[in-house]
Amino acid sequence: MSLSHAVIWLIAAATTMAILFRPWRLPEYVWACVGAIALVALGLVPAGQAGAAILEGTDVYLFLIGMMLVAEVARQEGLFDWLAVAAANHAAGSARRLFDLVFLVGTVVTVLLSNDATAVVLTPAVYAVTRVVGAPPLPYLYVCAFIANAASFVLPISNPANLVVFGDRMPALAPWLAHFALPSALAIGSTYVTLRLVFRHDLRQPLKPSPALPPMALPLRMAALGVAVTAGTLLVTSALGHRLGLPTLVAGCVSAALVLAVTRSSPLRLVKGVAWGVLPLVAGLFVLVQGMAASGVLQDLADAMRGLSADAALWAGGVGAALAGNVINNLPAGLMAGSLARMADLSGSATAALLIGIDLGPNLSVSGSLATLLWLLAVRREGMHVSALSFLRLGLVVMPPALVLALGALHVFS
Repeated sequence: MSLSHAVIWLIAAATTMAILFRPWRLPEYVWACVGAIALVALGLVPAGQAGAAILEGTDVYLFLIGMMLVAEVARQEGLFDWLAVAAANHAAGSARRLFDLVFLVGTVVTVLLSNDATAVVLTPAVYAVTRVVGAPPLPYLYVCAFIANAASFVLPISNPANLVVFGDRMPALAPWLAHFALPSALAIGSTYVTLRLVFRHDLRQPLKPSPALPPMALPLRMAALGVAVTAGTLLVTSALGHRLGLPTLVAGCVSAALVLAVTRSSPLRLVKGVAWGVLPLVAGLFVLVQGMAASGVLQDLADAMRGLSADAALWAGGVGAALAGNVINNLPAGLMAGSLARMADLSGSATAALLIGIDLGPNLSVSGSLATLLWLLAVRREGMHVSALSFLRLGLVVMPPALVLALGALHVFS
């Protein structure tokens, strides 16, 4: 490896560590941008290539903006709090039933609004409900973290990493479901079973009576309608094989406009609530991956993947992507996986295995995905402490069987 290539990987590694640990409490996007700028300033990535890499993510940016608008409208109007209270009401004093309902709500939110919505906005609502009904919060909070990743490849819209991995080669809905329906079902089912077994003792105590479920006011109904319309629009778009970015943005803007019109409120509060820093974070990561691709390491990996049999490529890609995501976070790992799939001209099944590893692998450690990091911040804001070691201990129980079952189903039925 030449000196310039070594410097590229050193910058990439330092940037990834800074994103994960946030020195001086600076936001993640600052470090992603610093790393990208350093590559360009040192002449390691030409400015033109950096610009092209940033523009390559246009569809991802549009998708993120649209989904963040929909999720923020739903959060501000209390949709997630309403769903959590509804789950507590239907639990009727049973901790096991509440666990099942939180798992179900988390699955639906992840599938329709992406894993980040589950991590960021459902987690505080679930915590608040557990305190009201006298339940130990951690089992239910862990549900939010693990289902956010386990259910994130049910649909193309369930995880922004899906767009990153496939890019302009995103399968239409029918081929997507053919590849991922059974692996998703097995991953979700395995995650449910292992979490229920781990927390079986915590789920034996009865709960206090839950608060009365408030009626759905008009703004809340409009927010729920916006979620439904957005999900329907994206399902149709995906079924037709079109890019998801622009339709997501349009659906998000329309949903926000409808709710703002009903509440007659200023859009400023909504705009302030959106986590805009995600956009420069992803743009910076696109540049970093461009630099790593230029170093030749991805080409070496692509050559190695081409030399494997179809079965070996599927398992090596899935397990390797899962482990890589925990080392460098699944967003940069997803970008690398997408580049690797194109460079190696991998089959649909091998590329699907890469995506399963990228989406499901982060259930091993807190550093695995942006969604899990956001979940950890949400938990700590509520005064709860979850160490990286305690998450890893649980992740070692939950993630491997789910990954093996998902990849096994993909292998058998591909």
